[in-house]
Amino acid sequence: MSDSAPTRDVFLPVAAQPSIDTLVEYAQDAEALGYDRAWLPETWGRDAVTVLTAIAERTDDIGIGTSIANVYSRSPALIGQTAATLQEASDGRLRVGLGPSGPAVVEGWHGADYDRPLRRTRETIDIVRLVLSGERVEYDGDIFTLSGLRLRCDPPETPPGIDAAGMGPKSVELAGRFADGWHALMLTRDGLRDRLDDLERGAELGEREFEDLRVTLSLPCIALDDRERARALARNHLAFYVGAMGTFYRQALERQGYADEAVEIASEWANRNHDAAQDAISDELLDDLGIAGTPDECRERYSKWESIDGVDAVSVSFPRGAEPEEISATMRELAPE
Repeated sequence: MSDSAPTRDVFLPVAAQPSIDTLVEYAQDAEALGYDRAWLPETWGRDAVTVLTAIAERTDDIGIGTSIANVYSRSPALIGQTAATLQEASDGRLRVGLGPSGPAVVEGWHGADYDRPLRRTRETIDIVRLVLSGERVEYDGDIFTLSGLRLRCDPPETPPGIDAAGMGPKSVELAGRFADGWHALMLTRDGLRDRLDDLERGAELGEREFEDLRVTLSLPCIALDDRERARALARNHLAFYVGAMGTFYRQALERQGYADEAVEIASEWANRNHDAAQDAISDELLDDLGIAGTPDECRERYSKWESIDGVDAVSVSFPRGAEPEEISATMRELAPE
């Protein structure tokens, strides 16, 4: 953790975009605007590795990262190989974000059993580190046993940092105990402070320095002159994640004092009443989890998130329904000064 002001990152859109070129152009614009890093999620659209390679080849300075690559669809050794290759392709600009994702993606898309997500995440981090070291990989875990081989190319001179994502106390504690940083999402400011306590406890359990961990917050943002459109996009985004993406997001809201709203949103969505699910999101809840409105009010509210002690980067992310021009406009309005 740095004593200086948090950096501003960009969390490239999770929803489908017109082309790889579109995503590269977002990253190029982010670089020109002074953003520190472009993170790319991986769900069931374009794979993150191919797109990040294109971004690495067509940018000069901006950092790149996976946020989040799940630990079920690739073996830990392959994640390590991929990290080594992307670190080479980007001239050392990579940071790796890992996490278990959820059953909707792991079981519904990849056809894998969503078993022991915390243990799998921990062993994956261990093995990726071993691969990146260039040493022979000898590992005897509860899930993975590897022996006899080492990375066939030269390992990175500077290994990329490995971050773990998490919303619940145990997953955040795991990040503090085993990873180099934590990716935070779906959190209010008070909820974020609570989870930072879990992160610090994990660092203590791992006998590590809490100050050495990097905390990156993914903050949903949409800054438009059309305030009503911005608020509608943000409501749709939140309703989709709480209603359609399993129990994790609902439980995150429940832990943060929004149990009634979380249950209502999920119930309405499950009954295909999507408009009602969005209507169940109060202005208070919407504003507690992100920023949506006019450029002036978004800039003012963004600064409050940056002021939270312990956050190293606030990553501007975008609602799933935002059009490319709305994404670009928000990126410009919230660019580092």
